[in-house]
This record gives sequence, structure tokens and C-alpha cells, in this order.
Amino acid sequence: MLIEKIIGNIGQEEEVDSKLTEWIELDWEALSKRILRTETDKGTDIALRLSGEEPLKYGDLLFEDGERRIAIRTKLEPVIVICPKNMMEMGKAAFELGNRHTPCLIENGEIIVRADHTINPLLDEVGVQYETTERRFKQPFKFRGHSH
Repeated sequence: MLIEKIIGNIGQEEEVDSKLTEWIELDWEALSKRILRTETDKGTDIALRLSGEEPLKYGDLLFEDGERRIAIRTKLEPVIVICPKNMMEMGKAAFELGNRHTPCLIENGEIIVRADHTINPLLDEVGVQYETTERRFKQPFKFRGHSH
């Protein structure tokens, strides 16, 4: 099935009006791709050829008819969630992550980065609390590269 445009966004709804939802599960890096060949979780072959620059987002609706719909869902990915207790911890964590050019998301008082075995010892060294868990990203990471 060739899909060339996003027709809406269903958020995180699993089923609506007894319609079957087929999910295309992508990692956060694939959310920025405009051309992609993949399958839904039910085995439907999908070819994406999207115009524009906007990245895909969790819940983007790509197809819908009377019986089913096809939408984007991100894969569960291992992450490190940093929960700074105060501005000092926030500053230490932000400095160390920024110094490494580590892409991160900041939401609900948390700093979220993809799991990387080199980050845990770094956070331990500066005394910042964190946990390793799994999350689904709703959008791709934004980062600004530069050279020294």
C-alpha cells in the first residue's frame, strides 16, 4: 500500500468505534524519514512517500476506511530518565549531556536520553539521580550540531 500523506492524528487511542488499528512501529530516528518501506503490526506492506519536512509523530493517521486504520506508533526504547531534585542537579546533568552533544527531551520535570552505557557512570560521578527504563517517544529528538 502506497501512502503519500498524513490524514490526521489519533493520539494514543488503541481502538475507536470497533475499528481495527494497525500500527507501524518506528524508532525515533525513523520518524524523520520521508521515504520508507515497512509493515504494520498485522503484516500489511506499507510504502511511505511523504512530501514536506514535518517529521512523523506518534498517532499520525496514514489510512482509514470503514473497517480499519493505519497509524504511527513508536517502539519502546531503552532510555535514561533523569529527575533532578534541584537546580544544581539540573545544571550538572544539562552541562554533562550538552558537553557530550547528547540529544535529549525535557518534559514534565525530567530529562530523557536514549540509553547509553557511558552516561550512567557520568551521572553517578556528578551525583544526579536517574533510572533506566523504556519509553515510547512521541517525536524525534531535536539537536543542533556545531563544530569546535
